[in-house]
Amino acid sequence: MKFMVIVKASAASEAGIMPSEKLFTDMGNFNEELVKAGVMLAGEGLMPSAKGARIRFNGNQRTVIDGPFTETKELVAGFWLVEVGSKEEAIEWFKRCPNPHEGVESEIEIRQIFGPDDFGTDLPADVREQEDRLREQMAAR
Repeated sequence: MKFMVIVKASAASEAGIMPSEKLFTDMGNFNEELVKAGVMLAGEGLMPSAKGARIRFNGNQRTVIDGPFTETKELVAGFWLVEVGSKEEAIEWFKRCPNPHEGVESEIEIRQIFGPDDFGTDLPADVREQEDRLREQMAAR
């Protein structure tokens, strides 16, 4: 089972304040544990929303909205992609994670990623074949 583990933003992360050397070290050590266990597929921090944009869809119309975005608790500061046996295993791993925002209350969200089989018969055969082909192409990179 694959999961995206989402680090919610804080006022400090949105202000572009870098973590302390200790937090960089602690996170590096935690990431190393994940990698050695064969759990971590990817993980990155994200720049503040001031450097980002959103695209709003309304029918055929597209509107670009430049950051920053105001609701910090709704923003993402970073993520991991992990592959584990269950949601409970993901929870156990990330209970060991250092607090991503030193000195303040913070939150990590764990969300399972859909795989083609999760759609059952709702996924048309040609779309499933396309998904398989695209995944093979991405894996070959």
